[in-house]
Amino acid sequence: MNNTPDSEALPPSLRLLKWLVIVLTATMIVGVITVVGLLVTRMPDISPLATPDQLAMPEGARPAAVTMGRDFIAVVTEDDRILIFGRDGAFRQEVAVIPGTTAGAVPNSQP
Repeated sequence: MNNTPDSEALPPSLRLLKWLVIVLTATMIVGVITVVGLLVTRMPDISPLATPDQLAMPEGARPAAVTMGRDFIAVVTEDDRILIFGRDGAFRQEVAVIPGTTAGAVPNSQP
């Protein structure tokens, strides 16, 4: 005895639903392949970056935060300095941060 339903025995509304599910599945598969393909082909060329342990940090400077720009690496140190390095790890610039101030802040005039 065969208990599997024949596709011809399905009512027309279920046949339509079956084909809609098949089309949706195919569309999702094509969409995922397209997104993966775009991510792979459009990703920017990322060259190897120097990490803080590979940078020539000044004596006694300990990194607290690191951020990376297009052509630089900025390291914020625990002693309130920002050290700017090139993508190859070469030191470029040092910026001192004045602690306790906020750019554009209005001092509180209340007693």
